[in-house]
Amino acid sequence: MPQNLILALGGGVLIGVSAMVMLILLGRITGISGIFAGCLKPQPGGAWRYLFVLGLILAPIVYHQLSGTQAPLPSEAGWPLTVMAGLLVGFGTRMGGGCTSGHGVCGIGRLSRRSIVGTVFFIGTGMVTVFFMRHVVG
Repeated sequence: MPQNLILALGGGVLIGVSAMVMLILLGRITGISGIFAGCLKPQPGGAWRYLFVLGLILAPIVYHQLSGTQAPLPSEAGWPLTVMAGLLVGFGTRMGGGCTSGHGVCGIGRLSRRSIVGTVFFIGTGMVTVFFMRHVVG
């Protein structure tokens, strides 16, 4: 089995297990947008949110240091477009009542119809956007 496939499968298993552990131990859905939003409006007992976000930032850095693999290069799109895209994603997650991690991993795992429909639209919109950007714009 190719190493990239093994790493991808291992990452998927880790994501699924961590979402399950979060639900069992804290009774919380592992939706990144909700966790991050909770960091912006602090609540009592919410220190785990900061640790979670810190882990999201540090994990790839530690992985690349330990594995000796090169970190991905910055996007060719540039900072202004990247910031604008991030703001649009944030706006979309508020409109959609959650992000792909909350709906796609946790919601589908709980067989939530709302999450299944949301994830189909997330993936479909992403596919249309990539097609448009690669074949129509440029």
